[in-house]
Amino acid sequence: MPGDSRPAGGPGLKQVRRIVTEIPGPRSREQLARQHALVPAGVGATLPVFVEAAGGGVIVDADGNSFIDFGSGIAVTTVGNSAPAVAERAAAQLRRFTHTCFLVNPYASYLDVCEKLNALAPVPGEKRTLLVNSGAEAVENAVKIARAATGRPAVVVFDHAFHGRTLLTMTLTAKNQPYKHGFGPFAPEVHRAPMAYPYRWPTGPEHCAEEAADALEDLLDRQVGADNAAAVLVEPIQGEGGFIVPAPGFLPRVAEICRARGILLIADEVQTGIARTGRMFACEHEGVQPDLITTAKGLAGGLPLGAVTGRAELMDAIPAGGLGGTFSGNPVACEAALGVFAEIEANDLMERSLEIGDTMLDRLTDLSDAHPVIGDVRGRGAMTAIELVEPFGTRVPAPDLATRIARRCHAEGLLVLTAGSYSNVLRFLPPLSISDALLEEGLSILGEAVAKEAASAI
Repeated sequence: MPGDSRPAGGPGLKQVRRIVTEIPGPRSREQLARQHALVPAGVGATLPVFVEAAGGGVIVDADGNSFIDFGSGIAVTTVGNSAPAVAERAAAQLRRFTHTCFLVNPYASYLDVCEKLNALAPVPGEKRTLLVNSGAEAVENAVKIARAATGRPAVVVFDHAFHGRTLLTMTLTAKNQPYKHGFGPFAPEVHRAPMAYPYRWPTGPEHCAEEAADALEDLLDRQVGADNAAAVLVEPIQGEGGFIVPAPGFLPRVAEICRARGILLIADEVQTGIARTGRMFACEHEGVQPDLITTAKGLAGGLPLGAVTGRAELMDAIPAGGLGGTFSGNPVACEAALGVFAEIEANDLMERSLEIGDTMLDRLTDLSDAHPVIGDVRGRGAMTAIELVEPFGTRVPAPDLATRIARRCHAEGLLVLTAGSYSNVLRFLPPLSISDALLEEGLSILGEAVAKEAASAI
């Protein structure tokens, strides 16, 4: 707008780390005071600085501080904040029309996004895609479709899972605090199986895949009743649960168990999808073909858009009027999503994700070798994590240590996020547009923060 002195974002933003005030600075503190007066206390912030511009691998706040971004808005700005194709297509659509409701007057961009997801999703056979507004809404609709298509009520999920904050998705989520406490009663017919979590599997990682799959079979056959189960819902890499990469072979075994019983497999790729792990979808790493797949977060580069892509006969089991919503598949968000796909293809961002992952895993492994408080290093592509534990070789979770390291990183100009069922995981989700120089600088800041806090923990 005229007279606006705020910096422009996107890849043209100066790619430097710069800390010029305390964190948060005075202007951010002024806005925080407004937030406390206007917004419920239940809406918190990991790094409470107010952003004025972002792009490439940095976020610039109201006080002129520039942070290296290892968060990507929780895996949303995967192709970079205000990426050119995203911003240009969305801006052009804003000038044409902002909304009609696809249920009233459809438009081609909705179909274009569906066509793209149908072509890319590793779902077997002919496919259909439904567009919605968020990851939680995508998961809700996937479960709804599975139940209608099978005529069965039960859904099986896994320990450490996170699927959203609505009533059903909150029920599907494993962790009580802060996601579920005080919000019950919860939705019925949700059952939970153990996740193949190699680092914490009681008999060791070498037995993890087989024993976890056996436990799922027992749950389905003995407790739930396979004929009652509509779907098994799994994150190919668990997100909020701590970036848990299931033991090799577990996901293919889950798919086999489902197929043998006529149970649908739903892959929740809300956080892992859209090039984040070096493939368009994380389930592709082990050749898993789900019946239904959910996406959101990185799908539209920061605009609210989610999707369910599934086998045509399942998706078509819902009668007209049974799916959709007022804002679902908004035309501006659809154009932004088409911009995301254009950025991925033009800049070979899946390969870039693998490069980032190799760099991060190498550096994090070296850091773990030097500091035993890092119990585990894991991840795929630009979705990596370290799990913090108490010193002296224990596997006791160290949530306070994770919090202290994160705060030290924030003070030094590096945005990192925590996660995990035990709140002891630092997760790293840099945008794929980040430069090698910023990536290395961020990892060096992290290394110094770990070294200092690990020393104080002994």
